[in-house]
Amino acid sequence: MKGLILSGGRGTRLRPITYTSAKQLVPVANKPVLFYGIEAMVEAGIRDIGIVVGDTQAEIRAAVGDGSAWGVRVQYIEQDAPRGLAHAVLISRDYIGDDPFVMYLGDNLLNKGIKPFVDEFLRERPAAQILLARVPDPQMFGVAELLNGHVKRLVEKPKEPQSDLALVGVYLFGSEVFDSVRRIKPSFRNELEITDAIQDLIDRGLTVRPHIVDGWWKDTGKLEDMLEANRLILETLDRRVEGQVDGASRIEGKVVIEPDAVIERSVVRGPAIIGARARIVHSYVGPYSAIMNDVEIRDTEIEHSIVLEGSVIHDLASRIEDSLIGKNVKIYRLPVKPSAYRFMLGDNSEVGIRW
Repeated sequence: MKGLILSGGRGTRLRPITYTSAKQLVPVANKPVLFYGIEAMVEAGIRDIGIVVGDTQAEIRAAVGDGSAWGVRVQYIEQDAPRGLAHAVLISRDYIGDDPFVMYLGDNLLNKGIKPFVDEFLRERPAAQILLARVPDPQMFGVAELLNGHVKRLVEKPKEPQSDLALVGVYLFGSEVFDSVRRIKPSFRNELEITDAIQDLIDRGLTVRPHIVDGWWKDTGKLEDMLEANRLILETLDRRVEGQVDGASRIEGKVVIEPDAVIERSVVRGPAIIGARARIVHSYVGPYSAIMNDVEIRDTEIEHSIVLEGSVIHDLASRIEDSLIGKNVKIYRLPVKPSAYRFMLGDNSEVGIRW
C-alpha cells in the first residue's frame, strides 16, 4: 500500500505566518504538522509515500528530503495550482499505479494514527473507506449522510447540512477511484472535489465504507485549531529534562526541556516543551506552551502559545496568551511610553492593544 500526502495548499487562514512558511511545516509541540502524517503512515506499515507539493515545495523538500529519516521512500508530485483534492489524486496516477493507497491531508492530525483503518481497508478491500467525525459546524466541511451504516450521499460544504458527520482528512482508496476522478466535472469553486469522486463510486454501485473516528481529529488550518492541537499533543508527552535548570527555577508537571536549553530564575509549568538552545530567564512559561529552538524569553509571562525558532520576547508588562508567533520575531516593551505607535505589519495581521 502506498501513501499520498497533500501539501500543496497555501494556508490563507494562517497568514501572515504562511506568507513565509508552508502551513504543513508550522510546528505543533515543536514538530511540523506534516511530520505527524509521515509518522502515522510509517506506523501503518507504509514505506512508499508521494507528497503533492505546490508553491512551497522547496521548503517541504528541504524539510522532508528523500524520506530516509523515517525509513521511507518519498517522491514529490508537483501540482501547478490548488485544483482540488481529486485533482491531486488524478496527477498522482502514475506514481500510485494500481496499488491501494491512503490519502492524507498534510495539515491534519489524528491522535490514534491510521493503522487500524489501514488494516481494516486491506482486510475488507472496499473501493474506498472514509473517516468521519462529528463536528459542530458541518457546513465548513465535506459531509456524509449515512443510511443503515452505509454512505448514501456526500456533499461538499453544504449550506443546509443533513448530517454532522464531517470527512476527516484521511481517505483510503482502491484503483477504482481513478476512473471516478476522470468522470467528474469541476465544482463551482473550479476544483475537482474528492466528495464528487467518492459519490461517483457510490453511484456506480461500488462499496464505500464509513468509519467514525473515536479519538480527536484536528484540521490545523486555523489559529484556534493549531493551538488546540498543540494542547492535545503536549498532554501526551512524558516529562524529560535534558537542559540546564538553575536552583532558583521550578519545573512543574509534564515538561520537556531539550538539550542545551537554559532555564534561569523561572517557572515552567506543564504540559509544555522548551526547544534546544532556548533561554528562559526570569519568566513564566505556562501550560500548553511550545517554545521552539533558539528562542529567548526574558522577564515575560506566556502560556497557551506557540513560539517559533529564533524569536526574542522580553520585558512585557502583560502575559501573552493564545498566540502563534513566527520565526525571528522580536517583541519587547520600550522603557518609556511612546507618544505614538509605529507598525510594520504583513497582510491580515491582527494587533490588539489593551489600555
